[in-house]
Formats: sequence, structure tokens, C-alpha cells
Amino acid sequence: MILIVAMLLLVARLVDVQVLRSGGYQAQARGESAITVSLPSLRGGIYARDGSPLALSVPTDDVVADDFQIAHPVKTAEALAPMLHLPAATLAAQLHQHSGYVVLARQLSQSTGQKIAADSIPGITLVPDSKREVPNGALASPVIGFTNGSGMGAGGLEYGDNKLLAGADGKETILASPGGVALPQSPVTNQVATTPGTGLELTIDTQLQYESEQALAKAIQSSNSVSGTAIVMDVKTGQILSMSNLVATHPAPLGGPTSAANTPGGVVPIGPNDAINEAPSNLAVTQLYEPGSVFKLVTFSAALQDGLINPNTVFTVPYQIQLDGSTFHDAETHPTEQLNATQILAQSSNIGTSEIAQGVGEQRLLAQVKALGFGQSTGLNFPGESPGLLATAAQWEPTNYVSLPIGQVDAVNPLQVLDAYNTVANGGVYVAPKLVQATVSPSGTVTKTAPSSTHQVLSPSVNSEVTSMLEQVVNQGTGTSAAVPGYTVAGKTGTAQIPTQGKDSYVPGAYMATFVGFAPAANPTLSMIVVLDRPTPIFGGTVSAPVFSQIMSYALHRYDIPTTPGAGANTTPSTRTSSDQAQDIT
Repeated sequence: MILIVAMLLLVARLVDVQVLRSGGYQAQARGESAITVSLPSLRGGIYARDGSPLALSVPTDDVVADDFQIAHPVKTAEALAPMLHLPAATLAAQLHQHSGYVVLARQLSQSTGQKIAADSIPGITLVPDSKREVPNGALASPVIGFTNGSGMGAGGLEYGDNKLLAGADGKETILASPGGVALPQSPVTNQVATTPGTGLELTIDTQLQYESEQALAKAIQSSNSVSGTAIVMDVKTGQILSMSNLVATHPAPLGGPTSAANTPGGVVPIGPNDAINEAPSNLAVTQLYEPGSVFKLVTFSAALQDGLINPNTVFTVPYQIQLDGSTFHDAETHPTEQLNATQILAQSSNIGTSEIAQGVGEQRLLAQVKALGFGQSTGLNFPGESPGLLATAAQWEPTNYVSLPIGQVDAVNPLQVLDAYNTVANGGVYVAPKLVQATVSPSGTVTKTAPSSTHQVLSPSVNSEVTSMLEQVVNQGTGTSAAVPGYTVAGKTGTAQIPTQGKDSYVPGAYMATFVGFAPAANPTLSMIVVLDRPTPIFGGTVSAPVFSQIMSYALHRYDIPTTPGAGANTTPSTRTSSDQAQDIT
């Protein structure tokens, strides 16, 4: 009777466990052994304007060992060593760790992974992975950006467009041991496929980018600059054809001798172990500086647009003036002169520019600053881009009639300066800059992005006058070194002091040298800016203008732009004396 009762109780318990409550126990078991793993998606590529790759994600395999399932570690190590290109002794030591999960190799090519899989070695599994490859090395890396160890964008366009490039990871549920090792022959459930990322086709021309970086690197070396930026833009579309950002890894002391490593005729190595390296960020949009005389475009364009002056309007320009109890003067001593507006701009007279600005007035000056794109996003939406710092009506002081027109109270980035001059090149129509011309779907379908936004700033007649005045800057003013043989060039120089951080003063002997312009002046196709940080010599017309000439000459010929009728094919850029350039200092 006791045995019968015991058997009945046992049967009842079995029925309870295996029938009545089986679902609950099964769910608990799955909860303890089932894990959901992420399946990484393949990141979208980044391509140049011609479709050549700038950054690509390549599928790879990680080799993982469950050393508890490996009966003969030494033999397994000897079998894997030739395929992993690792010493058998190293692998054998790893297979003796008794951890249940040992990563033997990461990011192997899939062909190697297939060889390992074909050998069906017990305890060895392959985990899908990928790695980012950059065929052109660090070329344009401040623009392209980089990914971190997790494969996510961590800088530049890789970061700014990470959501688009990354795609969507998949997932699946597998059964695993408490140590996280997948159980052999366990079923895979709840599978969600990965969605590959969408690629970006940039406006960057890799060959022009390379030539620009080389020319900029040589200028940084020869002038002992701290850093430099050069941007080339398509006038009509706003497409950025090259955007170079370089830094000196070992800049000479301020005012020190020029670098002996400069090799004008050779290739300048650019890298972390070289004298010149890619900048840590895209200085073209992240670095703010007081622009100096290139900002005079605001005053002259506003005065012409409002009919207050014409290119031949004559002004009496003394060496110095009194304004609100303060004395202001030109950079170089000179007697009182009779200069027309074109001459004031060509010679970069600060006092003459101030006289015109007082006629324009505070409200109109501030409005023209914004109309030309300063103090706002350029539209690139680039990570870290700064809209700049502008003087406002609430902060206006009478002395700003000198300081604002000559580019001292506003801080802007180089791309904003180029945008303003590109407006003149584009017939008075502002066109937003552009870096991405298309997206590339995982299937390879290329979809063009929307055209850049535009707005009218100057009337065609006024714009023509501004262009003619900017031509004189290059023909006979401070920008003669920017001349391009066979083409007419319009542009402006700038030699601006650098404010002391946290103080109401300027760094002694430190200047930002700028040249910005476009060519051919009569029918502009390309616009460009060059900015050098703390060069020696300090003048934009001496150090930045020749870089403009070199890069612009290459670009015009690369795109088969016809030469300008009447422009001297054999003329070479000339360098003005220091006394001529000194007037450009603000």
C-alpha cells in the first residue's frame, strides 16, 4: 500500500511538471539559456564625386574558440597557425585559458574565414564582423572623419551622417551556456535581418584634393604657419571640390627661421609622424577668426547696392581720424590722399573703408553682414561647425564704424568668407555650399541630393562693379601674387591680428593671412580661399595669394576652363614689397 501511494504521488508530480506546468518550466529554461545577439550591419561607403571610394566597410570574420570543446589544443593551434599567420605556441597558450570564449583573431578576410570553416575544427567558430578601409589614406580625413572601435562614426561626415551610413543591425536568439558560448546544434529563432547602410557620394575631387593639400603643406612649411585651410568651390552649384585642413606638428617659434624641410619641387609627406599632418577637425568650419580686410566686401557691396558710391567716387583719405574720442590710423603712414573707391579697396585702406562705412550706417552694415551669410550656419550641417560671432545692434559702438568694416569685431569661419565672395562670383546670388551630391543605396542606386538653396544679395549691375573692383586688387593692389597666367582673377587679401584668448588685446606679432577670390573674373567658374595661421611673412598677399594662384591654376586646367581673351598667357604672379602689403594689416 505504501509503495502504491508513493508511486501515485510520483506520477501526480510528473503530470504536474510535464503536463500541467510544462509551459512555465520551458519558458524559465529558455530565459536562462536563450540570448539575443546583435548582427552588425555593413556600413555604407563614402565616395568621391567620380564614384571612387574614400571609405568602405569590408565584411570580415572573427575567429572565436570555446577551449572547453578543444581536446587537443596543441594540434588545433598547429592547424590554425598558417591560416591566422600567428605562432602555434601563441595560439596554444590561448587555447589553454579555460574561459570558454577566446578571440583568436579579428577582422580576417572572408576568404580566410571560409578556409577555417571548411576544416570544421571542433570548438572553433566564426563571428561576422567588418572593418573600415580608406584607400587614399588620410587624404581629406578632417572632412571624411573616422569610426571608433565599435564601428560607429566618431568624427567628420562619418559622425554627422552616422545614422544613414550605419544602417540597422539585425538580431537573432540562440541558446548559450552560462559562459556565453553558443550550444552546439541549438536552434536559431527570432531572426531579424540586417539593413546595410546608405553610402554618400561627395562633391570632393580626389586629385584636386591631393594637389591642394600638397600646395598648402608647402606653404605651411615655408612660412612656419601653425595651420592652414584651402577650399575650392564650384561657383554656380556651391559644390566643394576640395577642402584641405592641415596642421604643423612641430611649428617653429613665432618669427623663427623657415623650415629646412621645405621641398618646393617634391612631395611633402603628410602624416602623424611628419612635419605636416591632417588637422584634427575640419578647420574650414570649426575655426573662427577675425577675418580682417577680406571683410571689407561687406561695406563696399552695401554702399554700391544702396547707390551711395560708385567705383570712381573720390574720398579724401587722411592717415588717421578721430572717432568717439579714439584715434584710428592706416597701417602705414601716408599723407592725405585723394583715392577713389576702387583704389581704397585695391590698396586696402582702413581709413578709406571706414569713411564709406559711416555713409552706409549701422543698420545697413549689420544687415549686409547677414545677407552675405555671416553669423549663421553655412547649410553643411557639419559636426562642430560654428555659425560665428557677430556684433549686434545692442552692442554697437561708434568705433565699430572702423572695426567692423575692417573685420575686427566679428569672428567667422573660412567657409563663410568664401561663401560671401562666391556670391559675387555667382552674379550676386548667394548659393549654400554643398559636400554631399548623392546618396548610394545598398543596391547601388544613386539618388542626387537637392540643389543648394540660393538668395539674391546684389543686383547684377552692382555685382559687376564689385567684380571689377576686386580685379584691381589682383591687377595692381595687394593681391598681385594671386594672378593666374592666362586668366583674369578677382579677389581680396587679408592680414588680421589674432585676439588674445580671454583678454581685450591682440597676440603680439601673430596674424591670420587670407586670400579669397574667383576666376575667370569675367565668367567665374571656381572660387577659392586660402587661410594661414601665424605665417612668416605675415601678409595674406605674400603667403596666401601664391597658394591660391597655384591651386587655382591647376583646377582651371583640370576642368578645361577656357583662358580669358586678352589675359597674358605668360604673365606670372608678382610679389609686392612689404611696405605695399603692410597697408593690408588690420
